[in-house]
Amino acid sequence: MGKEGFLSPKAIGNRIKAKGLQKLRWYCQMCQKQCRDENGFKCHCMSESHQRQLLLASEDPNKIMDNFSQEFKNDFIELIKRRFGTKRVQNNIVYNEYINDREHVHMNSTQWETLTEFTKWLGKEGFCKVDETPKGWYIQYIDRDPETIRRQEELEKKKKQDLDDQERSAKFIEEQVRRGQGGREPEEAPVFTELKRESEEEKGILTLCLPLPRSVALGPSALKAAGSGKRKDAPSTSEAKEKKKSALDEIMEMEKQKKRSVRADHWLHPGIVIKVVTKRLGEKYHKKKGVVKEVQDKYTAVVKMIDSGDKLKLDQSHLETVIPAPGKRVLVLNGVYRDTEALLDSIDERKFSATLTLDSGRMKGRRVDGIAYEDFSKMA
Repeated sequence: MGKEGFLSPKAIGNRIKAKGLQKLRWYCQMCQKQCRDENGFKCHCMSESHQRQLLLASEDPNKIMDNFSQEFKNDFIELIKRRFGTKRVQNNIVYNEYINDREHVHMNSTQWETLTEFTKWLGKEGFCKVDETPKGWYIQYIDRDPETIRRQEELEKKKKQDLDDQERSAKFIEEQVRRGQGGREPEEAPVFTELKRESEEEKGILTLCLPLPRSVALGPSALKAAGSGKRKDAPSTSEAKEKKKSALDEIMEMEKQKKRSVRADHWLHPGIVIKVVTKRLGEKYHKKKGVVKEVQDKYTAVVKMIDSGDKLKLDQSHLETVIPAPGKRVLVLNGVYRDTEALLDSIDERKFSATLTLDSGRMKGRRVDGIAYEDFSKMA
């Protein structure tokens, strides 16, 4: 019988069994050792290496458990924030993604015995909104990032400003209508009363205004008086057109001024190269470049890193544009020429701007100066 080697069926079977996730109760967090069955875990607990780890843990067991609990909590919340954002999701879904990492901190080494207890603790401490349903517990991350709060305040301020502009436009139109009417107040509707006689001797007089037949001819004096009265009462058509035209022109000018502000507070676009500037993801991704594959909710991008090929879901505030060498293709991300492809001609380092030659759209071939660094980025 041959000697069992690396490619023997038994060795391959052992590696297959060790590759997947095993039962939690047979894992030793202190030694970071996963056992496949109860007998293996019992043998591990009797080993000399495990006894040495227990001696180290017995010096300050509360501190070690607090460290494991803190690490478990930080990794769990970071996964919710990066993977699901502020969406409402079931806690089991998040936990299953968390334990896919073989190096994760196991729950049996923390202060929480069950996932339900940990979920209730998250809601009690204010990290997430939790609610219980017949299908289980659901959690929703509460984003208290100063950048996110500032962005929400800016959006609310912008909405309020738009409402103020609409009210101002409505008042302006009312003022123009009132000026077109010559400052006259709207005529009140006539009030009809019942016909009554104060005494029996008083006689009532009823006057009827009947139209004249066409055969009745008016005298020249009457026609002249009627014509002169019409010319005096009715304003000329040219004056009315001038008033109406001036009011319309003012409204159109206001709309043009409103459309001149074409800058937006979001600039992400699929197919551009960006750089990660946040340090929260560690040195592995800090100052590294990636390509935007997808944009979600205008401010969130799915980025594929160029070096490692990892896909990350990042906020706009954690990214910045990439300025290529002159002659490379770029995409304008903000301003009048938004979503226009161009060629980078030159860079002005003193003014933090560049000169571009538009390469698409109706203005193709036009040379534009003074485009800020943050308004364009290199194309993938």
